[in-house]
Amino acid sequence: MVKLDNKIGVIVDSFRLPIREGLLKAKEVGAQGVQMYAVSGELDPDNLNTEQRAELKAYILGLGLEISALCGDLGGHGFQDKAENAWKIKKSKEILQLAKDLGTSIVTTHIGIIPEDENDPIYQTMLEACEELGQYATSLDAYFAIETGPETSKTLKEFLDKLSTNGVSVNFDPANMVMVTKDDPVAGVKLLKKYIVHTHVKDGIQLQSTNPKDVYGYLGYDSGTSHDKIEEMVENGEFFRELPLGHGDVNFELYFSALQEIGYNGYLTIEREVRSNPEKDIKEAVQFIEKFK
Repeated sequence: MVKLDNKIGVIVDSFRLPIREGLLKAKEVGAQGVQMYAVSGELDPDNLNTEQRAELKAYILGLGLEISALCGDLGGHGFQDKAENAWKIKKSKEILQLAKDLGTSIVTTHIGIIPEDENDPIYQTMLEACEELGQYATSLDAYFAIETGPETSKTLKEFLDKLSTNGVSVNFDPANMVMVTKDDPVAGVKLLKKYIVHTHVKDGIQLQSTNPKDVYGYLGYDSGTSHDKIEEMVENGEFFRELPLGHGDVNFELYFSALQEIGYNGYLTIEREVRSNPEKDIKEAVQFIEKFK
């Protein structure tokens, strides 16, 4: 069996508690690191001055935790809409600066579905936005990490290969792949190896074939997506269902082996998009990963 020495992280928001209570829970269930949403509310960069940032960082370190990443997913159509990109790029840069102030160099995000056709104007719009974000991230020695799932690993890699830096990289989520595109996570890890800077540990199954546009939205196709909408789809389980680790279609023995094979030594961060009893699920997820240590 594969032997892991990666640290275990937890998305604090999965507990559905105020930030500090969620941080205490993360410590309680045995996590070493945390990821937090930083797009609105208490962790919106606009709501934290220099002093408050230093105080929050000290509080987290005082619990014996570190931040694996922030989540900077701004919803809508990601960076597909040129008219929206100015404020989204500005906000993303502010979230990345907050990440650095809190002691992490990674912000995970969804950029919208990358079109398969490189001549699609949306493709160029997304490329321009990611080029600007990538250069900014590199200037801070940091990364914007695109979450896998909306498109295949092959399409994502071809897109990333066109950027001038690796400042835009990958947050690898195997469950999104098995639930939506039916892409192979193990092959995906090997294909995207030079870009993977953060991972989510999540499991699930696809119940019926679905158009990624119905999950993640697409400019001109619908009104866009949000974390709440995806959670609702996960909960209703018409097209796919998120399941406790080891109960879905992600083969974790092979997935963890692939991460080890590419030399990934970053966080394995647990994400649970369930509304009932998340603490129990998260605790069991920590125990599941610990079986591989």
